[in-house]
Amino acid sequence: MDTRAAMQPTFRVLDAAARPASVDIVIPVLNEERALPGCVRTLVAFLDGGFPLPWRITIVDNGSTDATWPVATALAGEYDRVHARRIDVRGRGAALRAAWRESQADIVAYMDVDLSTDLGALFPLVAAVASGHSEIAIGTRLGRGARIRRSVRREVISRGYNALLRHGFRAGFSDAQCGFKAARARVVRPLMDKVEDDGWFFDTELLLLAEHNGLRVHEVPVDWVEDLDSRVQLVRTAVDDLRGLARVAWAMAAGRARVPVVRPELVPCHPDALPASPRRARSRGERSRGGRLQGGRPQGGRSRAGRPQGERSRAGRPEGERSRAGRPRGGWSRGGWPPGGVFAGSVHVLFSAVLYAMVYWPMRDFQEPATAATCALVLAGTAGAVLSFRTALFFAVNLALTVALLHTLPPQAGRMAEVGVVVAAYCLLMVIRAATSPLTRN
Repeated sequence: MDTRAAMQPTFRVLDAAARPASVDIVIPVLNEERALPGCVRTLVAFLDGGFPLPWRITIVDNGSTDATWPVATALAGEYDRVHARRIDVRGRGAALRAAWRESQADIVAYMDVDLSTDLGALFPLVAAVASGHSEIAIGTRLGRGARIRRSVRREVISRGYNALLRHGFRAGFSDAQCGFKAARARVVRPLMDKVEDDGWFFDTELLLLAEHNGLRVHEVPVDWVEDLDSRVQLVRTAVDDLRGLARVAWAMAAGRARVPVVRPELVPCHPDALPASPRRARSRGERSRGGRLQGGRPQGGRSRAGRPQGERSRAGRPEGERSRAGRPRGGWSRGGWPPGGVFAGSVHVLFSAVLYAMVYWPMRDFQEPATAATCALVLAGTAGAVLSFRTALFFAVNLALTVALLHTLPPQAGRMAEVGVVVAAYCLLMVIRAATSPLTRN
């Protein structure tokens, strides 16, 4: 057998029925007249050097006041596959929304103009989406295998923010804010209809909504070097992100974060396979949307143990009565709303917040703010939930956030400002914790 002939590439994948996916790489810019030329020329040279998919670069100027727009139009005239457009609304989210909506490409992507992320990760990023395996792919600076060089301040803020997403929203991704993402165009557009933010929080909101609706997010570890000439205002961005998280949590709790997403039917590859029933083949997002009894089992048919629904469980209890821990089935799940749904959950949050404030106020007469916040949190947390690992984790995250916010207050802020800060931090995490419970995703 001639093995060389067997290794020769075929061109059947280039016919009209199986054409390669096209990619539109968006570069949002705001007052970047210095960085833009080097970015575009470097990116064009890289793509011309062997990028295997059809590509286009789109520069989006979102409200620049310097010479960024003339530079962008000059670059578009210099390169055939570079396009420039301008919008009047500032914000990275607004730029991506405008470009991704109008793009004719199969895959839409974006990267920061400073090229902090090494371009060697671009094809692995796009390939996960082009193959059909994932709907969204993101670069991660915090995943295993990533290499980064940045200041301690940005490292701490980034890790703290993403830890809040993982433990508060149970996010499966590790880095929400890395400026290096790709998505399937026809899937991401319905999600953008639900995304309200036009600034830096756009990325986080898009990813949270994607996972909430059962979409698959793929991560690629990247090499990343911080550019000191950055437009990111860390403190202001952090405050805006906290507000955005509260808004997204409330939307999830109220059922306004659902998006009609069409995914291919899950079928086995082997022609003689004996597939499981459809209820077992659901994604995490689909499982949380419904099709379950209050105890978490599929409606109708038989339970996991093979018993018809309504019969008795292994412990001799009728299904739907009490769980292993003694709580009613369908009651307050780990970190979720209490029985009664969103209204009862809101009452619980209000009660816990009032209790928190009532404890914190007198404690401040003889304790420092951080110590008083710790004592108030212990009492409110103990009264509000059954102690568990998740509660302990909630306690740790809440304490870290509260102490960090208290340190940002000036000494002359006063007692009322301190109470407002600690109660706001507590309510934010309580809403996030409850909104991401499976019982509230309906």
